[in-house]
Amino acid sequence: MECLFGITGKDFTLLAADTVSARSIVVMKGTEDKSRLLSPHTVMLYSGEPGDTVNFAEYIQRNIRLYSIRNGIELSPKAIATFTRREIADSLRSRHPYSVNMILGGYDEKTGKPELYWIDYLGAMASLPFAAQGYGAYFCTSLMDRHYREGLSVDEAKQLLQMCLDELKRRFIVNLPKFTVKLVTKEGVQDIEL
Repeated sequence: MECLFGITGKDFTLLAADTVSARSIVVMKGTEDKSRLLSPHTVMLYSGEPGDTVNFAEYIQRNIRLYSIRNGIELSPKAIATFTRREIADSLRSRHPYSVNMILGGYDEKTGKPELYWIDYLGAMASLPFAAQGYGAYFCTSLMDRHYREGLSVDEAKQLLQMCLDELKRRFIVNLPKFTVKLVTKEGVQDIEL
């Protein structure tokens, strides 16, 4: 019942994740943070099986940090996405595969461009201008396809994201009352309100 969204703009990436942690028909927690800061300019949103998601996200976060400490460089969002995709693909071929779907967004300081990657539990990865994971994708992918255009401003991206959240409230049977929204720019990552 989880929903993840990502939208790239002119010089930023806007990411949103619901805060509900549920199992079957029971809401366990309404304040779950489904994001991990992987580098000063890269954020990963994740959904899937509760134990797998936290374990895998922390594993990726710690390994990205270890790499930057050992080598003295920060990885680009593309390099982080490629590493993450490889790790999920390798786990798929093990005895204990992770059941985690992700949206990875960031800002590449070298190219000066925002980047957004959609990664699923089978190790498929795609670089996209906008993305959705979970049940929200059924309702909002077409909406984003219709209203997205290159070079969106922050306010226009926030409006598009709000349209997606309104569509979920109107058409989705499950109540997802709150979303955490993160804005990634060349200055770094910040939490914002819609």
